[in-house]
Amino acid sequence: MTRAAATATIARLINGPLVRWENEVRLLLAPMEGVADFVLRDVLTRIGGYDLAVSEFVRVSGTLLPQRTYARICPEIGAGSRTAAGTPVAVQLLGSDPALLAANAAQLARLAPHGIDLNFGCPAKVVNRHGGGAMLLDRPRVLHDIVHAVSAAVPAAIPVSAKMRLGIADPSLAVDCAQGLADGGARAIVVHARTREQGYRAPAHWEWVARIGQAVGVPVVANGEVWTVRDWARCREVSAAHDVMLGRGAVSDPWLARRIRGEHDPDPGPADWIALRPHVARYWTGVQQRAAPVHACGRLKLWLGLLRRNYPEAGVVLAAVRGIVDAARMNQELHRHGIAGSLTLP
Repeated sequence: MTRAAATATIARLINGPLVRWENEVRLLLAPMEGVADFVLRDVLTRIGGYDLAVSEFVRVSGTLLPQRTYARICPEIGAGSRTAAGTPVAVQLLGSDPALLAANAAQLARLAPHGIDLNFGCPAKVVNRHGGGAMLLDRPRVLHDIVHAVSAAVPAAIPVSAKMRLGIADPSLAVDCAQGLADGGARAIVVHARTREQGYRAPAHWEWVARIGQAVGVPVVANGEVWTVRDWARCREVSAAHDVMLGRGAVSDPWLARRIRGEHDPDPGPADWIALRPHVARYWTGVQQRAAPVHACGRLKLWLGLLRRNYPEAGVVLAAVRGIVDAARMNQELHRHGIAGSLTLP
């Protein structure tokens, strides 16, 4: 896209009528450890707008994992590697040993995931102190070797991608890392445009996505700090990326992908909260089936906390349920706020 075309795109999105982007944009749902699990992926992809979702990471450390491990973290692989709404799902692996990751990727490949993604972006200390995630970003050669080993271990029909940050403390090795990933065989690279030390603090440095895109010969996907349609438009202009991965912005506004596609009003409103309440009920029912009551209550509160960024009503519900750890009491309080306490899921 030329700069003139990008400017026109932004003007249409911000000031003009809603438009439908047929083949001009791909939107990916990010892997979010501790935030977006199988149940929330199901809810968000039912609302729609996504071309691909990526699971939370499966940690590979010291052993060949049984296939049930992948099925537990990404149950979609038992349904053709798609969510109930039909969105393809790739499974993400996290580790630092090329041979071990390759062996586990081969094991995973037997389950026919839509794709295998490699995590080089997780900033969590518990992961980083074992040399995984973003802590590998000072070793471009290791990144290359991991991707090369994994790509060689799985059928060509299963694409291998990688997700990276800009670096540990600074982006001085960002281009080298991306080149190592591409040369190793990554079919696409998602760039979370922040360093490990930056965590999730604004801003995202989308200009580095553009530099990386110019340096590698594979598709580069921009990720980070896209909360609104305006953010998406500006991200595409600055990053020059054709595709964008949505993370916490999608969780805090479940209609964000459809807003970007021109299929929904461009900004959240009260009607959206009313429409969202059955989806909150679906999520609550789903997490109860997968977690102990206290943990299910915690997951629901986490989502409500993210939703209140766009929906004040979610903050009201969160204040009412903050101290609840019992499922029956949670059902009562949700019902009081117009959210059905239980559903029969298909």
